[in-house]
Amino acid sequence: MAVSSSLFTSSLQGSMVAPKTLKCHREYMCSPSNVSCRQSGYTKSMYLTHSRLLPSGKLSKWEQTDGFSSKDRIQCCAAQVENAPSFSVVKKFQLDDVIEALQFDRDILGAIFEVASEMEKIEKNSPRSQILKGYLMATLFYEPSTRTRLSFESAMKRLGGEVLTTENAREFSSAAKGETLEDTIRTIEGYSDIIVMRHFESGAAKRAAVTAGIPIINAGDGPGQHPTQALLDVYTIERELGKLDGIKVGLVGDLANGRTVRSLAYLLAKYQDVKIYFVSPDVVKMKDDIKDYLTSKGVAWEESADLMEVASKCDVVYQTRIQKERFGERIDQYEQARGKYIVDQNVLDVMQKHAVVMHPLPRLDEITVDVDRDPRAAYFRQAKNGLYIRMALLKLLLVGW
Repeated sequence: MAVSSSLFTSSLQGSMVAPKTLKCHREYMCSPSNVSCRQSGYTKSMYLTHSRLLPSGKLSKWEQTDGFSSKDRIQCCAAQVENAPSFSVVKKFQLDDVIEALQFDRDILGAIFEVASEMEKIEKNSPRSQILKGYLMATLFYEPSTRTRLSFESAMKRLGGEVLTTENAREFSSAAKGETLEDTIRTIEGYSDIIVMRHFESGAAKRAAVTAGIPIINAGDGPGQHPTQALLDVYTIERELGKLDGIKVGLVGDLANGRTVRSLAYLLAKYQDVKIYFVSPDVVKMKDDIKDYLTSKGVAWEESADLMEVASKCDVVYQTRIQKERFGERIDQYEQARGKYIVDQNVLDVMQKHAVVMHPLPRLDEITVDVDRDPRAAYFRQAKNGLYIRMALLKLLLVGW
């Protein structure tokens, strides 16, 4: 999917996709609606909202590289319509992939949050949902993960889908033999309908999206971005505070290497009268690209060395761990940074009653365990919200609104 594609560019843009039942020789050349495709004597019914059809009869990436002949296309396009079922129509999601926070505007964010709220109802009241029955999700993780990988897998299964998983692809996949990321993606897309990928290199998700003919979700690319974490963070803030405009947020800890705070800063810039405070050791300060972006969007920001003062002003204290794995051999700098800013009872004492403490997890010692008892500790509720956001994204990318 082209990373830059944030709108549905086919002739069906903005319209509702009417379901049809088609008989065809290549399932990915069928109508972008519910189809029954016959391939090698096997019939499969599915929603093809992630259409391979392009304007003016142009061929998609798959068709250009898969030996697709004009004969194949004629056979499929001239297929007979058989007993078209009557059920609700589907509108395609505006995004082909989820790669970075910059893809989202305020309207899309609000709509995703509405779907996430519906997903919460499904999780609680409809444990055997079949919305994604027949779909396969591949999780390709080159870096360790607990919450992100398991929440995606839980999201897929709770909607009736299935999962193919690689937990440590850096060591236990063909990457260890020298296979390129592009070749890995081309292979895995043949086994699945959507790929969720975490990689140790910034920009890897964009490379995967350019290569793939199915949706790619960035589950974190090195020190780059973590868009689904940012989505669940903003969703959590709205649920906890009841608003997103006019808030003050303190981002604390490893701001240089933390992909979560970078993506969160991009999303917070979508809202009005937001002020962001950066509190971090000198060796892991927020990078200039984020500061410049916030300035260009008219978002007020301030750097501070005083966590207590910032905590007393903020609606959200967003703590992060110092990421040892990003320091390499600079262990002395890691030890210098670790433990400088800790959220404990003293910080809670100066915080406002309505304010919340958030953390993308895992934590080490940057939030003391006694904070967990305070109702303002929102980080485990935050982690749970990740399930609903990821259920929403899988539903939207695979079957539409």
